Amino acid sequence: METFWNTIAQYNESTWWAQILITAAGILLTALLYRRPTVWAKRSMKIYMVFLNGWIALVYYAMYCDTRNYHYVLSAFWGTVALIWLWDLFTGYTPFERNPKYPMLAGVLYAMPFLYPLLSWARGMEFPMMTTTVMPCSVVAFTIGLLLAFSRKVNLLVILFLCHWALIAFSKVYVYKIPEDLLLASATVPAIYLFFKNYIAQNLHKETKLSARLMNWFLILMCIVIGVFLSITLFQEVGK
Repeated sequence: METFWNTIAQYNESTWWAQILITAAGILLTALLYRRPTVWAKRSMKIYMVFLNGWIALVYYAMYCDTRNYHYVLSAFWGTVALIWLWDLFTGYTPFERNPKYPMLAGVLYAMPFLYPLLSWARGMEFPMMTTTVMPCSVVAFTIGLLLAFSRKVNLLVILFLCHWALIAFSKVYVYKIPEDLLLASATVPAIYLFFKNYIAQNLHKETKLSARLMNWFLILMCIVIGVFLSITLFQEVGK
């Protein structure tokens, strides 16, 4: 745990100025997608996502977290997500078409990168040894929020990678004492359901309505199971 937080402190101390610029660029590009969703704005967001995930892979994990065990595996994980976005940039698979159905959940996910440092500060931590807006879980929360807001058609492979990462947050709560990660895990449960529900609705034909219904119930059951484990974790944390 000491190594974990020391690497975070080194990362924040050396890159705080870059994190401010990266965060500002994300806010600007997100605003453009809402207000002026031009082809240029959509491509720029994909380029930004390639850069953002590449930053986590190369700068965060490969450079500043090289003293952690298996940092190369995590670097490869995020590098893969960056390559998926690069593929999406050239193929145009994700059109970033607005879906106004889930504004509240998307808004909560947008806010999480800023709630992370606030919660770290509230529990007595100080900069640079605290969570910030350009760290893995903050990037996951922002990306899931973005794709949920523009979920007419999304790259399911990106969703699978990010939701997998979000659920890993359960272990980090105990191992590294990061209760902030409960935020990400909590929001991921309904997000998983909504993404896969949309995917099933878009890809199953009307004549297979029974299969779609069964798949829908399977997703509900899966999210209930995840929710139960999350609730147990929350109660244990509150009871400490």
